[in-house]
Amino acid sequence: MSWRSDVAPTLNEGDVRLRPLKASDARAWQEVRRRNQAWLGPWDATVPDEGVRAGEVPPSFHAMTRRLRAEAREGRVLPWATEFRGRLVGQITMGGIAYGSLRSAYIGYWIDQEFAGRGVTSMGVAMATDYAFDVLRLHRMELNIRPENTSSRAVAEKVGYREEGFREKYLHINGDWRDHVTYVLLAGDLPAGVVAGLRAATRH
Repeated sequence: MSWRSDVAPTLNEGDVRLRPLKASDARAWQEVRRRNQAWLGPWDATVPDEGVRAGEVPPSFHAMTRRLRAEAREGRVLPWATEFRGRLVGQITMGGIAYGSLRSAYIGYWIDQEFAGRGVTSMGVAMATDYAFDVLRLHRMELNIRPENTSSRAVAEKVGYREEGFREKYLHINGDWRDHVTYVLLAGDLPAGVVAGLRAATRH
């Protein structure tokens, strides 16, 4: 089964909700990003010199949402706003969705520093991963994280992803090409489900 729409499905678990990222989120999204520039800036994707020479510029919020909706219609991306008790606190995006003999995707995420360490991102990633396995019937999910981003690596490990390997100069982040560590989870690794596994792990 593949999924194609210009909006992502809404997923809920307790106080955490993933819902479609919309153009009307501009003010709230920009305010969160503004307050968290120092927190998020070291991990933000940037335009490399090759892109600058080709005329590429960092997208505005509205340009980003238009691109994400277009890619969602093609079944390649699922863009979510992360909400905690009804408040927009971050973003989770499933990208690189592939079917056929590959059946894989990757997940990227960020969160307001005020809500970091409270299990919000972990639950969001778990819900998105369950959706990938149970609804999209994907086989493999990836998280690619800078080695020094200990908070993000803790999210991956808490959810049940395992470290698989190293990707040299994988993405242009904060002004340079940066190495990343790849975490992976396969369908069937957590037979009871990713959310259920996270719930069980946090009870101990």
